[in-house]
Amino acid sequence: MSDKKYIMTYEGVKKLEEELEYLKTVKRKEITEKIKVALGYGDLSENSEYDEAKNEQAFVEGRIIQLENMLKNATVIDESEISTDLVSVGSIVKVKDYEFDEEVEYIIVGSAEADPMEYKISNESPVGNALIGKKVGEIVEVNVPGGVSKFEILGIRRD
Repeated sequence: MSDKKYIMTYEGVKKLEEELEYLKTVKRKEITEKIKVALGYGDLSENSEYDEAKNEQAFVEGRIIQLENMLKNATVIDESEISTDLVSVGSIVKVKDYEFDEEVEYIIVGSAEADPMEYKISNESPVGNALIGKKVGEIVEVNVPGGVSKFEILGIRRD
């Protein structure tokens, strides 16, 4: 595993800690029970329940390692230090999207917290990266997979 630094908000760290706790306490026990039940079915060579439980166990253990690594290498942003003059990680940015002629509010987060469905975009994404360091009134053009998107920054705030 690499020692990549993960820029995160306090809320993002809490969410990862909760997921890690759930996987270690609840999910591990559930999988152990599934394996015990599957072992009771006998012949493991043709036991799809056993194979499925072992695959799920491998996935969960991999996710636990991933979460532990992310938390170990997390740099938590002090939300009181988030500027409202320039876009940075932790900023809530209101933009005018010229392509769709609508106003949208994005929350700029680290890659570990990105959730486009919740309008949380990563500072490493094309749009997030283009907005970082910009001021209200600036117009940004971003190369995206569908071509070029154009945004005007209407406001910058923090929670």
